[in-house]
Amino acid sequence: MESAKKRVCLDVGGTFTDCLVMDASGDLTSFKSATTPNDPSDGLLDTLKKAAANFQQDIKDFMGDVELLVHGTTLATNTLITGKGAKTAMITTEGFRDILEIRRGIKPLDISLFNLFIPPNRPLIPRSRRIGVEERTLFTGEISVPLNENEVAKIVTRFKKSGIEAIAVCFLHSYANGTNERRAADICKEVAPDIYVTTSHETIQVWREFERFNTTAVGAYVGPAVARYLVGLEARLKDSGFEGTLLMMLANGLVQRVDQCVNRGVHLLNSGPAAAPAGAAYLGGLLGKKDLVAVDMGGTSFEVCMIHNGEIMTTTESWVGDQRIAIKMIDLETAGAGGGSVASIDSLGLLKVGPESAAADPGPACYGKGKIPTVTDADLVLGYIPDDYFLGGEMKLDVDHANNSMKSISKKMGVDKIKTAQAIFDSINTTMADEITAISTKRGHDIREFVLVAGGGGGPIHAGFLADYLDIPTVIIPPVAALFSAFGMFAMDLGQDFARSYIARIESANIRDIANLYKEMESEAFETFAVHGVSKKDITLQRTADMRYIGQFMEVETELQNGTLTKKILHAGAEAFSKKHEALYTFSMPWKGVEILTLRLKASADKAPFHLPKIKRGKANPSAALKRKRMAWFQGKRLKTPVYDGALVRAGNKIPGPAIIEESTTTVVIPESYTCRVDGHKNYILTRN
Repeated sequence: MESAKKRVCLDVGGTFTDCLVMDASGDLTSFKSATTPNDPSDGLLDTLKKAAANFQQDIKDFMGDVELLVHGTTLATNTLITGKGAKTAMITTEGFRDILEIRRGIKPLDISLFNLFIPPNRPLIPRSRRIGVEERTLFTGEISVPLNENEVAKIVTRFKKSGIEAIAVCFLHSYANGTNERRAADICKEVAPDIYVTTSHETIQVWREFERFNTTAVGAYVGPAVARYLVGLEARLKDSGFEGTLLMMLANGLVQRVDQCVNRGVHLLNSGPAAAPAGAAYLGGLLGKKDLVAVDMGGTSFEVCMIHNGEIMTTTESWVGDQRIAIKMIDLETAGAGGGSVASIDSLGLLKVGPESAAADPGPACYGKGKIPTVTDADLVLGYIPDDYFLGGEMKLDVDHANNSMKSISKKMGVDKIKTAQAIFDSINTTMADEITAISTKRGHDIREFVLVAGGGGGPIHAGFLADYLDIPTVIIPPVAALFSAFGMFAMDLGQDFARSYIARIESANIRDIANLYKEMESEAFETFAVHGVSKKDITLQRTADMRYIGQFMEVETELQNGTLTKKILHAGAEAFSKKHEALYTFSMPWKGVEILTLRLKASADKAPFHLPKIKRGKANPSAALKRKRMAWFQGKRLKTPVYDGALVRAGNKIPGPAIIEESTTTVVIPESYTCRVDGHKNYILTRN
């Protein structure tokens, strides 16, 4: 008898590795294990072994049944942020070695220039390792000066002797013609085959040299670590019996085969968190909600994304730390505000929570290894999370360690441990609320008109308090909240983004040239999908163009109608641009001319169908699910709080706050000002009283 095929989604975070398994019937089962920072694939395989045991199989039989494995990882992001990337060099056009340093005269908007603690920007690649060579490509694509191949070979030989691990090849105007870059990359591989090489026109084929050069430099910097991990992971999965397809979660909210990601490390930035908004959009569709704010609070970080009118916001204006990333990415605001965020007293004597994290090792003090107080320790001290049912009872939390960890802060603050824990809790909530405000209110949206969708292990604990602080009337907490990014991967489409620079005013744009560029991108998309075994009829193509008013600096991505391109379609696109500009910035200038800067194509194939399981209906009174009562703190008062068993709640239950619901992978905390209703899919819907 043939075994039932399964699909698996895995998200390796800074603290926990999450795994969701979908069986042949479409049902989802969740698993968690601690992340192993030294080699993330160890924690990944630990989680898969848990899943195998649940299905009463050994790991080889279980993996043999897995036809598709989708994987998100924070490896690229962590490598960049922690400064542990490869020793990287750059080969560039003679006279342009300082583009990374000059940037665009950018200054930090939220930091005083008189702050002596903030050092000036330092490029990932020092000037001594950025070497110019003789070559020149014009903006038209014409090569006016051929590449000096002997000079490139000498430079690479020098790099090889000095221990360079990665080379970024970045030539002027290579977006218009990548011939010289390709040849330089070939020489690099001939002279030093062990050095990782990436080119700017393959990384992002659009204009603006700083953005393209810096994105390529980041790709080279994180590339070797990403490549080693992916190659090693493929081998370990194969040894474990896996013969299916391995797909990687990309920054743009799509997934792609692993062999196409090995040389595109920059596209794995925010790989795991980029999936969460898709999960929120899926839930919003089930509940008829189109305006959502998706938050994901894990052990290390907090991410927030806005979904407006059912559309997940994307951007090409991202920054990760001090590094400008110009590839298309899900528009996420990120903060170091997770369960493992460390609390301390700064040089001014003020409480500071995050961005430093205790991560998986040593972890929060209540895990038994660390001594420094974290948000999770504060949650435990305040009574919000259980010490005997963390991860479904798999992990016992140490209350004494959590209480003792508060002493280092409470002594300096001159308050008791409860007030210290409350201050940590309120501080992290304020940080997260600021991130939500940055992506909504500061962009002209009334946050009170949105629904908050909470994910991550810590999201359900803090979401009600965040919503109360921001006057958000409704919160949705899904049953898979603790594995929100992994859940989002099931809602992702297989696909890829393509882009070509084309700079022209709408009135003078050459329709034939634009049509040919779209045709070129479509052909590239069909070739990519052919590798996946996806036929043309199953591929959805979406054309867009980056447009702006003449004289503006910033552009807005605007949808263009598919089919035979005409002047009428371009003018309709310009009108749509004005409407979108008004929606984003509250004004439009229809009397001004519009120009195109970049043509874009999104190619995608539909995801496999899946569903959230339904639960039995019950009465409005939730007393049948009452597990116990625990002392917890709400609004400065210590209350005997009802605690409900998540396994016993039923559709239709109404649970007034204050209350707590214990799930095996997270805890839902309902503040006094909210009432929780459980729907048929076991979504916890908190509504403000």
